[in-house]
Amino acid sequence: MKVLFLGGARSGKSALAARKAAECCDEVRCIVTACETDAEMAARIEAHRRERPGHWRVREAPIALADALREEAVPGSVVLIDCLTLWVSNCLWPPENVSGETRDEITADLDGWRCERDALIEVLSSLTCPVILVSSEVGGGIVPASSAARMFRDEQGWLNQAVAAACDEVFFVTAGLALRLK
Repeated sequence: MKVLFLGGARSGKSALAARKAAECCDEVRCIVTACETDAEMAARIEAHRRERPGHWRVREAPIALADALREEAVPGSVVLIDCLTLWVSNCLWPPENVSGETRDEITADLDGWRCERDALIEVLSSLTCPVILVSSEVGGGIVPASSAARMFRDEQGWLNQAVAAACDEVFFVTAGLALRLK
């Protein structure tokens, strides 16, 4: 079983995905992709830590997600990945390259990103243990003003399509409610 929860910011997708993971199996292995790039992001990460049950295994994988998934997907467990959106950003603009600069000022690592993306889709398609993924739907708003933001939006949309195709179930989440798409 592979399940994707898509939605906007603060839609409730992470909470629903965590609930599904807990219902699926006692052994939850959570792969998180966020990086503490500033105080506000550190506070968000800490809030997520407090919300997760203490017995869940948590692994940080800001970039090498396919490798982490391959290693964490063991029989008798479920893997929860939260979230693909931050992962896309980390792959395109590795956190160690961004300090003090805006993403518009830094050339995106498209080759590195595409290798990571392809590796994730390949691993995801080959696994037999349950995997639950969280991703943001970023294409429903206005056309971004910068080329970097437009590229990010496009890459995120293409990733969401590829992951949705590899999943058995896909839910769109808004206002804490999930609409089954697949």
